Amino acid sequence: MKLILMGVLAILLSACGEKANETATKNAEPQQTFEWKMVTSWPKNFPGLGTGPEKFANMVDEMSAGRLKIKVYGAGQLVPALEVFDAVSRGTAQMGHSGAYYWKGKAPAAQFFTSVPFGLTAQEMHGWIHYGGGMELWQEVYAPFNLIPLAGGNTGVQMGGWFNKEINNLKDLDGLKMRMPGLGGEVLQRAGGTPVTLPGAELFTALQTGAIDATEWVGPYNDLAFGLYKAAKFYYYPGWHEPGSMMEYTVNKAAFEALPKDLQAIVKVASRAANQDMLDEYTSRNNQALQELVKKHGVEVRAYPDDVLQKLKGLSVEVLEELAAKDPMSKKVYESFKAYRDNVVQYHKISEQAYLNARSQ
Repeated sequence: MKLILMGVLAILLSACGEKANETATKNAEPQQTFEWKMVTSWPKNFPGLGTGPEKFANMVDEMSAGRLKIKVYGAGQLVPALEVFDAVSRGTAQMGHSGAYYWKGKAPAAQFFTSVPFGLTAQEMHGWIHYGGGMELWQEVYAPFNLIPLAGGNTGVQMGGWFNKEINNLKDLDGLKMRMPGLGGEVLQRAGGTPVTLPGAELFTALQTGAIDATEWVGPYNDLAFGLYKAAKFYYYPGWHEPGSMMEYTVNKAAFEALPKDLQAIVKVASRAANQDMLDEYTSRNNQALQELVKKHGVEVRAYPDDVLQKLKGLSVEVLEELAAKDPMSKKVYESFKAYRDNVVQYHKISEQAYLNARSQ
């Protein structure tokens, strides 16, 4: 009798469970899906800079099980390369991928969040942004524009640039028209040069036709892709102007807040992953590309003279101090940046720098 009662009870419980599951399934609302546009400052699928946003979009798609799909547009496909900031701010696109120093005319303090001449390396930049108060300041700078910033990749220490003449002293920079945006361009101007801001897709033609005398872009990986070695002979290092250039994802605030919490978290986590992935890729690809530039294409790699670098370093301090004096928000960011830099430099003297010195002996 006990066995019979237990069997009947099991059948009843099973039936109730199935009915409850059916009811829950009928009452469950389908999860909402979202389709976003991302505009970028790079040619579609350009190595590193252009493929980074594509990887990010794929990660978001997989992590959200297709609930958030992001279509990536290259420069000029939806908006011009240097109008990404405005497009995301006004909601033409929900996201953008670019470099913060392009927006210095809108928010001078934005320049600190790409790269500062003689400033932070990629590793140090990541530390300041995510654990040194940089992100909070970045959010404050972008808040008036209805934008949320996220770290979007890093190229590491860049190259100094491509020139058709040797740079033997500071006088060789007099009158030099060079593509160099951001704070680096301000320093170049103090040194007697003329900084020009151009999107990457226009660099080769501008250099080849003489519209500019020199250009910096990124490093061997990207410079090889653009064929800049065909338009200039001398390749200078180091990239004093961009020692750890961080790219950015900008997100329209209203669009981000319209997402459920789990999708918001996915966007943030995917950006952190894409940020590190880009640095990993550049660290590997630059090595291979430099060998090809030198051995296959005969590029002459030159070091900036020490006295030129020292003068540029001094001018960099002047530019930063004057920017901080003119703009209250830039002063606030600079004070945080400088305090972090001074501390990390002291530690890296006995860690990163000491090790690299020992390894090179």
